[in-house]
Amino acid sequence: MNPTFRSKFRFCALGIFFPGTGLNCFYLQGIKSFWGWIQLVSLLGGVMGYWLLQFNTGSSGAAWFLVVLGFIAIEASWLTTIVFGLRPDEKWDLQFNPTISDHKTESGWPVVITVILSLILGAGVMMTFLAVSFEQFFIYQIEEARKISQ
Repeated sequence: MNPTFRSKFRFCALGIFFPGTGLNCFYLQGIKSFWGWIQLVSLLGGVMGYWLLQFNTGSSGAAWFLVVLGFIAIEASWLTTIVFGLRPDEKWDLQFNPTISDHKTESGWPVVITVILSLILGAGVMMTFLAVSFEQFFIYQIEEARKISQ
């Protein structure tokens, strides 16, 4: 069996450009990756929840739950990009390239840039999600107060 070299940059690029799909987890562990499947199923649930909110009344609790699952999958992907991107190269090689001695990981600026982009995107999406969630919560509270007062 010929072991395959696992590139830290490729892992980070998959995490930032395909968030929530679990492709970065599948890259490291193959098709058997538990967390990769959890991310993919959560992302598909989030897309379904978003679709339900767009084409229905928008007040479905199940749809909001599914959207939150999709959001968590995307944020988890960006978080793993940050965590694994900041991991020292020696530790990366010990965990993911233990039998390959002729080729060592040398991260450099591309990995740093993916980590920075992941942090910017993750923070921006998190703030947007929180703003929309609080807005919807307060709209719901106002509507319920109007129902009670009438």
